[in-house]
Amino acid sequence: MAAWCDELANAWDARKGPVVFATADASGRPNAIYVTWVKRFGDAVLLADNYFDKTKANIVAGSRGALVFLTKEGSSYQIKGSIDYQTSGPAFDEMKGWLPDPERFPGHGAALLEVDEAYSNRYGSQRIQ
Repeated sequence: MAAWCDELANAWDARKGPVVFATADASGRPNAIYVTWVKRFGDAVLLADNYFDKTKANIVAGSRGALVFLTKEGSSYQIKGSIDYQTSGPAFDEMKGWLPDPERFPGHGAALLEVDEAYSNRYGSQRIQ
C-alpha cells in the first residue's frame, strides 16, 4: 500500500456522489455496484457493506477491486487494489460509527480497498500512482 499522491488526495477531497465499486468472481465475471457509504481510511478506501451479496462473495474468494469516482468538476478517477474484508477492528468500528441508521444501513462488514494503482482521465487515463 502506497501513500496517496497529492493529485489523488485532492481529487478524493473534491469527490461528488457515490462511487462505483467493481469485483470479479472466480471465473472472472465482473460485478459492479454503487456505494454511498465510503471514505478514506489512512491510505485505503473504506466501503461499508450494507447489502453486499455478490461483492462480498467475490472479496472472500480473493477478488481484487476497482473503484471509480467523480469530482465536483467532473473529472473521473479509478483506484485498483487488493481488498481486506473486516468484521471487527478499527476500520469496522469507524464504519459503524458513521452509519446513521442501523435498520437501513446494517454495516455487516468493512471492505478496505488498498491503493495499488490510481488513474486519472484528466490526461487520457494516465496512471498517477
